[in-house]
Amino acid sequence: MNPDEGARRPLVALLSGAGISTDSGIPDYRGPNGLWRRDPDAEKLVTYDFYMNDPDIRRRSWLMRRDSPAFRARPNAAHEAVVRLERSGVPVRVITQNVDGLHQAAGMPDRKVLELHGSARTVRCVDCGEGGTMADAVARVEAGEDDPPCRACGGILKSGTVMFGESLDPDVLAEAVAITRACDVFIAVGTSLQVHPAAGLAGLAAEHGARLVIVNAEPTPYDELAAEVVREPIGRALPALLDRLASGAVGG
Repeated sequence: MNPDEGARRPLVALLSGAGISTDSGIPDYRGPNGLWRRDPDAEKLVTYDFYMNDPDIRRRSWLMRRDSPAFRARPNAAHEAVVRLERSGVPVRVITQNVDGLHQAAGMPDRKVLELHGSARTVRCVDCGEGGTMADAVARVEAGEDDPPCRACGGILKSGTVMFGESLDPDVLAEAVAITRACDVFIAVGTSLQVHPAAGLAGLAAEHGARLVIVNAEPTPYDELAAEVVREPIGRALPALLDRLASGAVGG
């Protein structure tokens, strides 16, 4: 993809992390009060080797998916602000570490959202590759299947997310890198910028001359490279920033 080649308005790349979705009721897993800090054992439920080799881990993982707030969550003001910017005519590409689908639910076109860590709304068989929806798989769990197998081959089903121990989709990552190199403004919002390779995109953007803006409650390793660092709550800060950007008040 060649993002908006020749566009007169600056290309904006937005890297979003868990912090953009906390106002929607989805917990921040890595923050000071995040799930991974409160319950380190919970990481096993989303770690590929544990998941593949331990039926009990798989059963617990399905219960976690069934009860996940992500399926009841609705987009919040921050997601909606991104859509407003895109609809204002500014070329926008979202690169997200989130798997909740809230950018698309808010109205961002699928083709303008790159899901680095996959989607929690889909499932696939690790043996034959057959895909399906998480909603259908969870319905089977609710009907009594504690570890629903693939209907096509009987293999193990897993979420469409990238688990710990799995590699990112190289095509998705390559597209994210291309967008980062081409953008004029790179906004990292709600991400600790500690998980690579996604975190390295912030440095790559700055290296290629983009204006780097970081919106995050806690310090990140890339703050010193940023033209602007915002510590205010995301639900208020991001809409204000993007409205300024739409009006041309944020320089390239």
